Parts: sequence; C-alpha cells; structure tokens
Amino acid sequence: MSTFDLSKEYGVVLEGGGAKGAYQIGVWKAMIECGVKIKGVSGVSVGALNGALMCMQNLSQAEQLWENISYSQVMDVDNEQMDYLLKRNLKDLDLRKITKTGMKVLSDKGIDVTPLRNLIEKLVDEEKIKTSPIEFVLGTFSLDGFKEKEIVANEVEEGYLKDYLLASAYFPAFKNEKLHGKKYMDGGVINNVPIDMLLNRGYEDILVIRIFGIGLEKRVKIPDGVNVVQIAPRVDLGNLLEFDSKKSRRNMKIGYYDGLRCFRSLEGTIYYIDSKWTEEECLLKFIHSHEIVQMALLEYYKQDYTNTALYTRGMLEAVAPGLAQELKLGKAWTYKGLYLALIEMCAKYMRVQKYQVYTEEELLENIREKYQRAKREDYKVPLLVELVLNLLVMGE
Repeated sequence: MSTFDLSKEYGVVLEGGGAKGAYQIGVWKAMIECGVKIKGVSGVSVGALNGALMCMQNLSQAEQLWENISYSQVMDVDNEQMDYLLKRNLKDLDLRKITKTGMKVLSDKGIDVTPLRNLIEKLVDEEKIKTSPIEFVLGTFSLDGFKEKEIVANEVEEGYLKDYLLASAYFPAFKNEKLHGKKYMDGGVINNVPIDMLLNRGYEDILVIRIFGIGLEKRVKIPDGVNVVQIAPRVDLGNLLEFDSKKSRRNMKIGYYDGLRCFRSLEGTIYYIDSKWTEEECLLKFIHSHEIVQMALLEYYKQDYTNTALYTRGMLEAVAPGLAQELKLGKAWTYKGLYLALIEMCAKYMRVQKYQVYTEEELLENIREKYQRAKREDYKVPLLVELVLNLLVMGE
C-alpha cells in the first residue's frame, strides 16, 4: 500500500449524496488528526454544505449537526412517519398522516425544505468562509440558463452564499423556489463529483471523498502530473434521504476509519491494520505452522499429507495458491496479503469489532479469545474457516 504524502496541500472534492454526507465529516476528522493540509474544497449538494463547514474550520459544529440530524431538520415532514416509510416498516405507518403529507407535497410540487434553509442560515458564517485560508467553490445547475454554474465563495455578492448553498441542494424531489428571481437544481444532478472545479484552478494534489449519491459523474481527463487519491466506503451508507441520527453516527465512524486507513497507510480491506509484519515473516509463519494444521490443509486441497518432508512444498505450491483463489486475491497476491486476508476472514467469522485500529498481533489475540469462547458454545463455521482458524491460533 502506498504511503499518503502529508507534506502536500490538497484540494478536497465532496460528492453529493444527501444523508450519506455524514461520512465526509468522519473523513475530515481523520484528516485533522493526521495533519492533512487542505488548500481548497469543491462540493455539490450536501458536499457543498459540508465544504462550507470545512472552510469555517469548525469540526465540532459539523459533528454536532450530523450526530443529531433528523428528517425534520431538512424537510417539513414527520420524523416518525418518514422513518417508518424509509425503513419499510409499513405496519406502523399512519395512513392519514402519510396521505395528508403526500397531498401537501403534490400541491406544493415537492417537499418543503424550509427547515434546510433555516439550518443553513443558522450554521453558515459567510464572512468566515470568504476570509478562510481554504478556497471554496460549489456547484449548482441553473434551470433558467439550463447550464452548470460554479460559485466561488469569495467572489459571491454579499448575502448570496447561503442561497447558493440551498440552490446546490435542490434535490429533484424538493419544492423548488426561485432565488433572486432564478431557479436552480441540485448541482449533483449534472456533476456529482466536481473534481473538474479544482483541476480548472490548477490543483495538482486532489483528495476525492466518495459517498455514491445519485447524479452524473462528468467525464474528466486527469492531466499528467496530477495526483488523485480517492476515499470511498466499502459498505452501504444507506438511503440518501435517511436523515437519521443513529445512521449518521455510524456513517461518520466509517468515514473516520476509512480516512485513517488512507492517511496512516493502514492495511486491510475489512479491518484497519497497522501492519508490523514483512513479506518474509508472513511466509515463514505460513510454512512453519503447526504440523497437524499443515496436514489438514494438505488433505483439504487433496495433496499428499503422508510424507512430512513434502509439507513445505505442498503448502507453497497448492495450499497458498488455493487459499488466495478462495479469497479472490488476484494473480499478483503476496504472502503478506494472503496472511492478512486470512486474519480478516477469521476476524469476520468470529465477529471481532471492526472499527478499531489493530496490529496483526492485537487482531489475532481478539480472534483467539473469540474462538475459544465459540468452541465452548459449539459455534459452527465452514470447514475451511475452521482450518484457517487453527492455522492462526495454533501458530508454529
């Protein structure tokens, strides 16, 4: 895994994606902790709002917002009924409330987002953003001119920035009101990952924080010499209208640890491993594992396990490639990558807490403890997992 360069200044791209935006705040927290320097931010929709908070440099305010977010802070809706609806808990829906709300949405030609306007008014300090050392550019779409519109914060007419933030977040389902006599639409609809806004301003080191919202990704050619790093969730962040505080706290936590994985160059695809082992050490651990374990693995892969002199050859030529194939590691797999993948597989089956930074030994210790308890409770796992558990737990 390549090492993240903390000596550079980065432009940060914040994608649109509604309620999934909590993830971006988690990544920002990791950026601050790890000393990542932010030179500029581009964002659309929720990414524009989070970008404004970044430029204000007030992480605690952003965390407080997302930790306590609710549907009614964004839309004029009933929190409980929206929760039932989005989670498909149909038995608890109040049809009278839903019908009443639905009729209002139809008559208003969209969901009223006055609460979002009020939230922006309360949170955003235009002067702080304009005087911030962090450059800020956001995107919206002009329905009058039918074209994308880039808004540079420190060039905006006094008192207009908050309106443009609202314009950038006008999701198609929202009631769309004119701003200063003009109509706009969510910037993410036409350009949901606004990397071009930073490229056009000469940024050469760019950090893109993905949340996979709804909208078009503009095709952009990355010039030679431009370094783009992407941080993206490997789990589903949920519905983009799911403004639920519990889900937001979860997504912030995921973003934080995904940020740490990038900035601290942690290993792992499921877990977050501060790796201390070398390729050679992993190879030796593999071929010097307990004889009984080697015998069982050789038998599993239909190799001769009667001659101990051939164990090492069988482990290297049959067992290791077989495990790599089972784990879908690809042709360029390494012994270190294989060993870490085996640890992660077992940690997952043993339900070891995911969101924590571990060394290999710390993660193995958690697996051992869980495995001993599981055996007492007669917890069943697939045969191959059982064999790998013994490979890791029994050691040499």
